[in-house]
Amino acid sequence: MKKVGILGGTFNPPHNGHIKMAQTVMEALKLDEVRFMPNAIAPHKHVQEDVSADMRLRMVELICWPYERFFPFNYEIRKGGLSYTYDTMKDLSESEHFTHFYFIIGGDMIDTLETWHEIDALSELVTFVGVMRPGTKGLSKYPVEIVEMEPMDISSTMIREKVARGESISHLVPLAIEQIIREEGLYDV
Repeated sequence: MKKVGILGGTFNPPHNGHIKMAQTVMEALKLDEVRFMPNAIAPHKHVQEDVSADMRLRMVELICWPYERFFPFNYEIRKGGLSYTYDTMKDLSESEHFTHFYFIIGGDMIDTLETWHEIDALSELVTFVGVMRPGTKGLSKYPVEIVEMEPMDISSTMIREKVARGESISHLVPLAIEQIIREEGLYDV
């Protein structure tokens, strides 16, 4: 069986924490690859309207490019509409029979798994892999394989706020992401 990690999210913008999370899980579980999958419309988050799904995908392509086993995965953006993990993983499981999927989530998502759409069926399709983040409990009645990672206090919200205030983000994102944010005027107030 091929072992594939799926790291979903808004990626608004993607940052060094996403890269570190993917690397840590890939090494710990000996995954063959990690796919970075931006949602079209996340049911639990509001994506800032001035950053299109295509731009978020473009940024994901930029962070994956230097890594041999990281791949941008446009499935949910191509599909459009609300992005429910269950629907996506059901489709993938049916089309990739010889792949075991590991759905990578942060500690904040572990704490809310019971609210996810079709969570009982979803937990049968994937192995949830939880990476702990500062300030999260990481508790769920659903099975979650916990992978320890050195804490990184970084979020897309923090980056957007720093950009809006004109502060440096060079220590939070790869250079290519910083450049596209500046060139495109993303997150400016």
